[in-house]
Parts: sequence; C-alpha cells; structure tokens
Amino acid sequence: MNLEHLKALTAVIDEGTFEAAADLLRVTPSAVSQRIKALEASVGQVLVRRRLPCTATDAGSLLLRMARQVQLLEAETSAALGAVSPARAHLPLAINADSLATWFVPVLHQAAGWEDAVLDLHVEDQGYSSQLLREGTVMGAVTSDPIPVSGCRVELLGHMRYLPVATPELVRRYSASGVIDWAAMPVLKFNAKDNLQRQLLGSKGVAQSPPTHTVPSSEGFLAAVTAGLGWGMLPELQLAGKLELGNGLVRLEDAACEDVPLYWQAWTLDSERLNRVSAAVHSAAKEQLRQPKGNAGEPAPAGPARGTSGPSRAGYTRQK
Repeated sequence: MNLEHLKALTAVIDEGTFEAAADLLRVTPSAVSQRIKALEASVGQVLVRRRLPCTATDAGSLLLRMARQVQLLEAETSAALGAVSPARAHLPLAINADSLATWFVPVLHQAAGWEDAVLDLHVEDQGYSSQLLREGTVMGAVTSDPIPVSGCRVELLGHMRYLPVATPELVRRYSASGVIDWAAMPVLKFNAKDNLQRQLLGSKGVAQSPPTHTVPSSEGFLAAVTAGLGWGMLPELQLAGKLELGNGLVRLEDAACEDVPLYWQAWTLDSERLNRVSAAVHSAAKEQLRQPKGNAGEPAPAGPARGTSGPSRAGYTRQK
C-alpha cells in the first residue's frame, strides 16, 4: 500500500475533516480526497465515513491501526539511519481524567525530555478506551478492563483508591444525632457514567437519587466538594493533606472506600518509543498507585476508576 495514502487516512481521522488534514499534510483538500479514494479502491471498501467529524469504518479502523504502526516504525528507522531531522513519532494514548490529574503527571515530566516523540492524550471514559485501541485511534490506554484487546498486551498497574468526602458544614447540615441523611444530602457526579457515588448510596439503601450536581472536571470536582456543593468520591491521591484538621474536608467515616484496579493496555509492537512510554507509565504507577499484596501479575477484580476504560463505574473509572 502507498505510504502517502496511509498518511492521508490517519490525518483525516485525527483532524476530523479533509480540509484540516490537507493543512496538516500541506497539500490541497482535493489531493487528500484523491489519496483516500485511491486507498479505498485498492482495498475495495469504504474506509472513511464522510461526516463531521470524519470517522473510520470497520475496514478503515484496521488500516488506521496498521498505518500508525508503519509511521511509528518509519520514524524509528529514519532515526536509526541517522536522519538529520528525523520526524517525531506520534504517540496517541487514552487516559482517564483522575489519573491524568494525579499519578500520571510524572509521565508528562519524562515526556518533556523526549525530542523524538509527541504525545496525543485522549481523555476518555474507561468503557471506551478499549474501543479506541480496537479502532487504532490510540496505541496504549489506562483502563479498568483486564481483558486484552486483540493485538495488545495488558498488565496490572495497581489500584486507585477513592474516598467519600465532604465539608464538615455539609455533614452537620444533613446529620441528626450523628447519623447522615444520605437521601437528602446533596451529591456530586462527574457525568452520566460516574457510578461511584450511586454504588455507595445503594449500599446505604437509598433508592432515589438525592439532589445531584454534575461537574465534569477532575479539578472542578475537587473544587466543588471543597466548596460544599455536595459530597463525592475523590481519589486518595488528590486528597493528600486535605483531610487533616482545618483543611476543609472530612472523610465520611461510615462509608466504605473503593479501590479501582487500573491496567495498561498497549499494542504488541516492537517499538522503542512505545516501550519507553510503557516503562514510564509503569514507573509512575508503581510509585503512586496501591500495589496488590499478592502476585502483581494477577488480574484483580474489575471495578471502576473514574475516567478509565473498563467495567466499573458502570464500567467506569472516572475518565473525566
């Protein structure tokens, strides 16, 4: 297959339109259209759904994955051959919002020193991260799904602990004789997929939802809890130093915490750059996530971590 045609395919899917892809490739939209049509003619199938944004068909997803692999290996080969100005490899990854705001930050520090690669982070719900791998949109993903996507390897990173917290004033307003009125106390959720608070309320026998505020931002969620808008499940890593006396938040002691297993899924591709990303992810996770007491290689029961891809949080780990 023609490499320029494959580059046109990735550009159209990544940029969303033929015009934006043309700007990226520094050619005319007509040239991009011709390359896509030639590629479709060579395989005998439609590869791109012409809509806003453009998306790949099932056949297009297969070629998109191959195209990304070819381009990554092309960049690495060019560098190995001593190219004067080797292209930076494009590394698309899926990550949930709570991870991005906490333990994943050291990965960004390491990537700041990489002069041969650029990161393209997709903040996505855990339930969709695996789909992004299947479609070829990303090369690696932090997910709560322990079942590997075809052509990928999966490894347990550790567990992210979530704690139910609120301001002391909110707890006082909705408590009688030291007992919290869970059915009346306002609660927060990240989005419609965020199941962490709902699960806790179910364990308390609360059938109907209390007043519920939606805050679709990891940092905003913390700010809303701190402001007393409602109670919520927050990552333990995000609460460092905030539960001590005088810091404005208290843990709801009669409510259980939730440990969400996180996994790293990445293509089984012999790529130095992809291996480097995987090593950085594992290093950061080992330093900050709770590690299993038993065999680190054994899959743990799946649960949701907000913003990851997997079966919890309605299959969701807050991938804000």
